[in-house]
Amino acid sequence: MSSSSYENWSREELIAHIKGLEGRTNAAGVRDKTHTENPLSASPAPQTSQFDFASHPRRKIALKFCYSGWEYNGLAYQLKPTPLPTVEGVIFDALTRAKLIDPAAGYDGCGWEKCGRTDRGVSAAGQVISLWVRSALNDEEEDTPALLSSPSPPRTSRPELDYVAILNRILPHTIRILAWSPVSTTFSARFACRCRHYKYFFSSEHLDIPKMRDAASRLLGLHDFRNLCKLDTAKQITVFDRKILRADIDPVDPSTSTDSSSMYVLNLIGTAFLYHQVRHIMAILLLVGRGLEQPSVVTSLLNTKEGAEQSRPGESLAVVDSKPEYQMADALPLMLWDCIYSDEDVDWRIDGHEPDSDQSNSSTEDGRGIYHLLHSIQSRSAVYLALNQHFLAAASLFFPKPWATTKEGIMGIRYGGRVMIEAPLGAGTSRKLQHYVPLLKRKRLDPVDVANERWRNGKGFRRDQRKMVVTIEDDSVIG
Repeated sequence: MSSSSYENWSREELIAHIKGLEGRTNAAGVRDKTHTENPLSASPAPQTSQFDFASHPRRKIALKFCYSGWEYNGLAYQLKPTPLPTVEGVIFDALTRAKLIDPAAGYDGCGWEKCGRTDRGVSAAGQVISLWVRSALNDEEEDTPALLSSPSPPRTSRPELDYVAILNRILPHTIRILAWSPVSTTFSARFACRCRHYKYFFSSEHLDIPKMRDAASRLLGLHDFRNLCKLDTAKQITVFDRKILRADIDPVDPSTSTDSSSMYVLNLIGTAFLYHQVRHIMAILLLVGRGLEQPSVVTSLLNTKEGAEQSRPGESLAVVDSKPEYQMADALPLMLWDCIYSDEDVDWRIDGHEPDSDQSNSSTEDGRGIYHLLHSIQSRSAVYLALNQHFLAAASLFFPKPWATTKEGIMGIRYGGRVMIEAPLGAGTSRKLQHYVPLLKRKRLDPVDVANERWRNGKGFRRDQRKMVVTIEDDSVIG
C-alpha cells in the first residue's frame, strides 16, 4: 500500500504497519520518539568524509520563516526530551544537513538569535532568526543593507548561496523559509526588532464585538501588564511596562462581518511582549465579549498602583496590585504575524542575487514553489472546513442547539440538565461554570516581589546555580 493513503487503511492494518516500523527502528538502534535537541552533547553521525568548515567563508544573515505551531513543541530548542520536535531543532538540523553551519559548534557557535519566542501550539508567519552561515562569497564580495545604500555599493557577478531554496528542499512543509537578508556583524534578530505584530483569530459567535473593541482600546500606550501575563520567576522580572502601538479587532473577511459567526482577528502590535501576554489579553477580551466582564476591567487590571491609570466617565477604578486567578486563552489561534525591522538593517531577498540584479527573482518558483505549496495547504484546509460544517448540519437534524440564556441573562449552554455559564477560551474551547466569579473578586496570586523572593529561596534558584557552575567548568575545559 502507498503511504499516501493512510486515511483509507483499517485499524488493524495501521497497527500492523506501526509494529513493523517499530521493529525496524529498534533493530537500527536509533533514538526513541522523544526529541533531544542538544547539539553539543549528541553523538555526531559517522561521516564518510569530514567537511572542513574552516576552509569556507562565513557571513551573518537573517532568515524569515513561517511554521505551523500545532506540529511543534514551541520554537525554542530544548535540552531535555520533548514529545514533539521544536522549530529551532528542525531548522538547526536542516542547516547542518546543508553544511551551512557546523553542528559540533552548536547554537552558540553560529551566534543563533531569535526575534520572539513562541510556545507550543503557537504559529508564526514572519519569525526571524539571525546567525552565521557558510557563504559562497569572501569578505570583499559580501553586501549588507548599509553597504547597498552607500553611494558606491559593492558589486559582484557571483551569486550567493540560495539559502531559501537549499533549506526548503530539506525542511518539512510545516516550516517554510520565506526570505533571507544579509545583515551586519552586530545585527541581533531580537534587539534590532522595532516591533512585533501578533494576530489572534476567533469566531464572533455569541460575542459583543463593540465591547471587545472598547476593552482592546484601553491597551494602547505604555502600561504595567503584570496582571496580563504569566510571571516567570526564573527571569526575576521586576519591570512589566510594555508599549502597545496597535490593538484593533477586525473582521478577517470584511464581506462576512455582518454574519453572526464570522471570523475576527485581534491585531496587536507592541515593541516587546511579556510571557504569554497576548493569550492573557485575549482571555480577558473574550470574557468581555461574552458579557461576563465589562470593558473597564482592562483599565483596572492595568491599574497596579494608585494613580497608574485614569478611569473613564461613569466607571469605577480598582487598584489591582497582584494578578487575579484566571485561565489564559487557547494557543492554536495565536500567530506571530511579523517582526518589523528598519530598512537600514535588513534587505529581504529570495535567492542568491542582489535585489536589483538582472538575475534576481529569476527562480522565484523553480524548484521551490512556496506560494503554490501554501495555497494547496489552504485549499485542503477549506475542504476540511466544509466537511466539518456538514457534520454539524447533519447533527442538527437530530439534536437541538445547546445554547440558552442563564438566569443572570447571559448566554450559556445546556449541560447536565441545567443551563451552565460558558466562559470562552478561544478555538472552540471553554469552561462550564455553575457560578461566575468576577475577576476583581477572585483570589489573587502573590505579588511579584513575593513570588520572586520565594523562587530565590527555593529549589529553582539552587538548580540554576548548579547549572551555572557546570557551564563554567565545561568552558574552562574547552578553553
